[in-house]
Amino acid sequence: MSRAGTLGIALIAGAACTSSPAVEHRVPPDEPFVVVLGVAQDGGVPQTGDWDHPGWQDSAQTERVSSLGFVDPSSGTALLFDATPDLPEQTAHLHRVGARALPHIFLTHAHMGHYTGLMHVGNEETGASDVPVYAAPRMAAFLRSDGPWSQLVAYGNIALQEQIPDSTEVTIGPFSVTSFRLPHREEYSEVVGYRIQGPQEAVLFIPDIDSWEDWDAWGVRIEDLIAGVDHAYLDATFFDDGELPGRDMSAIPHPRIRGSMDRFAALPETERRKVRFIHLNHTNPALRPGPERDEVFSRGFAVAERGEMFGLGANPSGS
Repeated sequence: MSRAGTLGIALIAGAACTSSPAVEHRVPPDEPFVVVLGVAQDGGVPQTGDWDHPGWQDSAQTERVSSLGFVDPSSGTALLFDATPDLPEQTAHLHRVGARALPHIFLTHAHMGHYTGLMHVGNEETGASDVPVYAAPRMAAFLRSDGPWSQLVAYGNIALQEQIPDSTEVTIGPFSVTSFRLPHREEYSEVVGYRIQGPQEAVLFIPDIDSWEDWDAWGVRIEDLIAGVDHAYLDATFFDDGELPGRDMSAIPHPRIRGSMDRFAALPETERRKVRFIHLNHTNPALRPGPERDEVFSRGFAVAERGEMFGLGANPSGS
């Protein structure tokens, strides 16, 4: 969209400070955990055409595309949510924190930042064999029939597994994964979010949705899902209207961060602390230190940061 569990694992420093807290990157825990692999909208930061962005010269000012990883240290099993264009770096990150093989991949939908990273497991690069890829039925059909993705299926680079939204539960090691339909543009596939249950704590991942109110009309309230998890990574593509000069932002529906904060303002502090905004466009001022980012933290919410990790509780067996 260019203009041309264990909170100690992700230690928040300076609780009284309203500016962006620093995430302390520690050695991964012994228990299963979630790790943030990217926080940006599909095009990452910086984006093509935004030639004045300092990220072209300073890698510290870049951001990878939004993705979550889950790792079980006892087995080395890993899960990856969304196959972004940054998949090589993100799977390397998973390897550094304990993954021993390519991860099981769960796709949300067929927009560029959420599935095109599959190209990196093809014969032109990894030449992988039978990487499990979980997708809703229409998404799976798209991958089977549309080139070049169909080549990944035909050559056996990926092993497609259909997961029925609101129905099928997938269990991999200590993690149980369920998906659910979301109201969002469906040009080539359904759009889903995920709830991932660890041994003791659960995570919600919704990187793309048109609006919470559209979901209300389906009979689903986001507040009810937040209540049922411990960490909620939610769509925060734009901070507010007017962020894209010269473009009609009503044609790019996403919950604005400020609108989400207004809606969630009446939630108890413990519920607001669960919300970590993710999938930020390169124009979103909450990506950087400043008054907008300060506002997020002062109102009891947080902006996801690459590298943050939360333990999800020990395996029942203790292994």
